[in-house]
Amino acid sequence: MKEHKAGFVNIIGNPNVGKSTLMNAFVGERLSIITSKAQTTRHRILGIVNGDDFQVVLSDTPGIIKPAYDLQSSMMDFVKSAFEDADVLLYMVEIGEKALKDEKFFEKVKNSKIPVLLLLNKIDGASQELLEEQVQYWQDQLPTVEIHPISALQNFNVKGVFERILELLPVSPPYYPKDQLTDKPERFFVNEIIREKILLYYKKEIPYSVEVETEEFVEDEKIIRIRSVIMVERDSQKGIIIGHKGAALKKVGVEARKDLEKFFDKQVHIELYVKVNKNWRNDSRQLKRFGYNK
Repeated sequence: MKEHKAGFVNIIGNPNVGKSTLMNAFVGERLSIITSKAQTTRHRILGIVNGDDFQVVLSDTPGIIKPAYDLQSSMMDFVKSAFEDADVLLYMVEIGEKALKDEKFFEKVKNSKIPVLLLLNKIDGASQELLEEQVQYWQDQLPTVEIHPISALQNFNVKGVFERILELLPVSPPYYPKDQLTDKPERFFVNEIIREKILLYYKKEIPYSVEVETEEFVEDEKIIRIRSVIMVERDSQKGIIIGHKGAALKKVGVEARKDLEKFFDKQVHIELYVKVNKNWRNDSRQLKRFGYNK
C-alpha cells in the first residue's frame, strides 16, 4: 500500500489573477465566486480534494491589497494566516504583472521556508517570446521558487501543477472526512452566490457595500426554502438594489436560484430582503458577526 499524504496548499496573489478559477478547477465545484471585479473573495475558503492515498486541503484567499477600511484589514488577516499553516504555497501571478501590491507579503514569499510554486497564469493570450521573458523575470525576482506557466480558465497545465503538489505533500493521515468538500456550511455558499449576482449586476460602490446574511435555510426532501437579507450601508443603496418596482432585486433572486439549484441539485425557493446596516464595514462587532474577525 502507498503511504497516505495530506497537507494544506494555500493560494495567494493580487486581486483578479485567477485564484478562485484555479481553486474551482482543482476541486471541480464552484466553491469560490468568480467575477471580473476586484475583492470578490472576502474569506478564506477551503476546498478539499480526496484520493485513495491523498487529501489536498486547498485554501483560496482574498486578493492582496493595502487595506482602506476594517473589512479589508480583516480580509488581509486571512492572507497572513495562509503563510502560517501552509505545507505548499501557490503564488499566483498573471502575464505582465510585476509584484504583489504589498511589499511585506512579497518579502514573505521570497523568504518562505516552505515550497513555493509560482503559477504564471493567463498564458493563453501571450506570445512565446513574452512567456519566456516573464519566466526569466520571475526567476530573477524569486530564484528559489518553481515556476509553472498555466491557464486556469483553459485548464492548461492544471493537472501538472496538481501532480507536483502531491509530490511535495508530507506523509500524513487525512485532516477531514474523505467525503467532505469544504469547511463552509450551506448558508455560506447561499450568501456567496447571491453576492456574486450583486457583483455582476450593480456598478460602482454598491457591490463593495453589500453583505448577505441567510436567516433561514430549511431543507425538505424535494425543496430547499431560503430567506436571505442583503445588507447595504445607505438608504440610497437600498433603492438601487431593489430597483424600479422591485425589478433589480427580482433579477438577483431569479439568477441566484438557478445557481443554487445547480449547486444543491434540488429545487430552491428563495426570498430576498434588503436592509440598511450603516457603516458595517468599519464596525468590529458587525464584522465578527459576518465571520471576518477571527
